[in-house]
Amino acid sequence: MPKISDIVEALEAFAPPILQESWDNTGLIIGRGDQECTGVLLCVDVTPGIVAEAIGKGSNLIVAHHPLIFRGLKRLNGNGRVERAAIDAIRAGVAIYACHTSVDNTVGGVSYTLARLLGLKEVEVLEQKPGTDHGIGLGVVGNLPHPMAPRDLVELVKTTCHSPVARCTAPPSGDITRVALCGGSGSEFIPQAIAAGAQAYITADTRYHDFCDYSGQIFIIDIGHFESEECTKEIFYQIIREKFPNFAVTYSQIEKNPIVYI
Repeated sequence: MPKISDIVEALEAFAPPILQESWDNTGLIIGRGDQECTGVLLCVDVTPGIVAEAIGKGSNLIVAHHPLIFRGLKRLNGNGRVERAAIDAIRAGVAIYACHTSVDNTVGGVSYTLARLLGLKEVEVLEQKPGTDHGIGLGVVGNLPHPMAPRDLVELVKTTCHSPVARCTAPPSGDITRVALCGGSGSEFIPQAIAAGAQAYITADTRYHDFCDYSGQIFIIDIGHFESEECTKEIFYQIIREKFPNFAVTYSQIEKNPIVYI
C-alpha cells in the first residue's frame, strides 16, 4: 500500500509545485505524508460532504483542484465550509492535497486537456510562464480539425464540458478554424488570444466590460469556472492509476457545481 507521500510524489512529478503562481496554496494542506494511503477521492472543491464521502469510502486522501485553505485561517470554530471541512478531515485522519495553478501551468495540464477533449491540433501555450521551459504557462491555442460554424463550436464546448449554458459575444459571420482557451478565470489573456490569431476564446469568469471591449475582435465563449476545470479529476485519475494501477482511486459522486442555472 503506498504512502500519502507516494501519491503526492506522483502528482508533483507531473505538476511541480514550483510552477504554481505566487499567490497560490498548492500542496499537502492537511495531513501527514508518512501515513499509508487507504484510497484517494478526487474532486474540484473540498466540502464537509466530500470529507464525509471519503470517510465512507475508506479513503484517507482527498485530491482537489482548488485549495481548501486559501486565505489564512485565524481560528477553527466550525464556521463556514472551510472550517467545517478542515475540522472533519483532521478529526477523521483524512489528508487533503490541492493541485491548483501548478496543474494549470504544466505541459499537459488543464488547458492542454481541454484542448485535447475538443480535438484541437498543433496546440501551443498561450502565455508562457517566465523563466520556464517551452510549453509551460497558462492557456493554449490550437487549430480545429476542420472549420466550424460559431454556434456549432459553442455546442461542442457545452457538450464536452457538461455546461448547460455559455455566455458569448455576438457570433462572427464566418467559420472558426483557430481557438484559444484557458481553464478557470482566464479573461486577462484575451489580448494574447487575439495576438495568436484565434477567432474564438474559451474561458470562465469573463467580466461584462471584457464582452463589451472585445466584441467584434474575438468570439468569447464563457462556460463557467467549474465546467472549465472539472477535467482536473481526469488528470489526477490518470496520473495516480498509471503509477498505482491496482489502487483505489474514485471520483466524488456527490460533487456538484455550486452554481445552479435556472
